[in-house]
Amino acid sequence: MSRQIIQTDKAPAAIGPYSQAVRAGNTVYLSGQIPLDPGTGLLVEGDISAQARRSFENLKAVCEAAGGSLADVVRLGLYLTDLDNFAAVNAVMGEFFKAPYPARSTIEVAGLPRGAGFEVDAVMVLD
Repeated sequence: MSRQIIQTDKAPAAIGPYSQAVRAGNTVYLSGQIPLDPGTGLLVEGDISAQARRSFENLKAVCEAAGGSLADVVRLGLYLTDLDNFAAVNAVMGEFFKAPYPARSTIEVAGLPRGAGFEVDAVMVLD
């Protein structure tokens, strides 16, 4: 099986030795997106809702670059540095995803790159 590397300048460039996403067959594995502005490469200003919104926008851009959309996402991983922000992130997720929702895990972590408070990764399946 061949791998196709997905890259778009509508999402932040990788900040390490990895790809924004990799397609293998009909499955696309999307790397974690933190709330970096793709134009500046800087962390967005604002609360956890602003961080989540920017992260989901970045994820959406990579999905589209791979030929899909957020509706094709089958699994999400959410990472928060403070689970007290769970409800706020859920509310933002509701702006981007409609039922039937993807499977999901939510994990509290000690830290994220660049001091972000939120990160999201995903798996997408294309027909």
